[in-house]
Amino acid sequence: MIYEQIDRNKRKTYLIFFIFFVLLAAIGSFLGIYFFDNIYSGIIIALVIAIVYTLITYFQSTSIVMQMNGAKKLNSAKDAPNLWHIVEDLAMVADIPLPDIYIINDSSPNAFATGRDPQHAAVAVTSGLYEMMNREELEGVLAHEISHVRNYDIRVSTISVALSSAIILICSILGNAYRWFIPMNDNDRDNNNGAIRIVLWLIGLIFAIIGPMIATLVQMAISRNREYLADVSGAELTRNPQGLINALEKLKKSTKPMRRVDDASAALYIDDPNKKKHFSGLFDTHPPLDDRIAALKKTFE
Repeated sequence: MIYEQIDRNKRKTYLIFFIFFVLLAAIGSFLGIYFFDNIYSGIIIALVIAIVYTLITYFQSTSIVMQMNGAKKLNSAKDAPNLWHIVEDLAMVADIPLPDIYIINDSSPNAFATGRDPQHAAVAVTSGLYEMMNREELEGVLAHEISHVRNYDIRVSTISVALSSAIILICSILGNAYRWFIPMNDNDRDNNNGAIRIVLWLIGLIFAIIGPMIATLVQMAISRNREYLADVSGAELTRNPQGLINALEKLKKSTKPMRRVDDASAALYIDDPNKKKHFSGLFDTHPPLDDRIAALKKTFE
């Protein structure tokens, strides 16, 4: 049952990334027609932008994310013995190198993992979570984060952030393209060329509006999908799903948002750090905690 859940969630993630690249190619195609009268030129430019963003984010993800979230690195087990030894034990069980360990001075309970692979990974917990959870619950939360590392979810999240940023940049270019392409005199407005340019501008404006929204929705879908996978994998890692279930119950009761949250990394946390819940759930970065608890209970019953 556990491995079926993992395989199902991985297939969903591949589908989501396919949608991401289709969206990127569609916007790139329009960019090529709009500026160069050549679809392939636009696709190449869009891919170059995406690759540049991905490489920068990929190799600097840990330092960038930790700095943005005000995290402080632990230098040894003396800084937080309980936290350090739990991460050390879980990394050994998961057969991965010991990740760098960080603490964020914030009373709101939360945690996340980041990096590009198990050899370049880091986990962070807030002081609020460290104080709120007992050892069993803390172990459940950290197993969830270690699972993100072991399953290469951190790489997926890093690339999704980069692709989303690239799409938003391209859409911004399209949104401002009218400055060069809208005809500026009456003669141009009366001919077919002027009409075509106006239509293209309107299409570009629509892309500029809905493109970032779609990119954000895809990124959120990736985040929600991987949370279920990490829950199941984390519970399997500790052989004690009740620890994570109890931790999620405590997180559900906490309504206090974090003081300092970088929006680009909000989806990395085990729970929404902003504590924002939308009516439809469409724009939520995380699946409802009740659903995650129910899924864990069903998987391990």
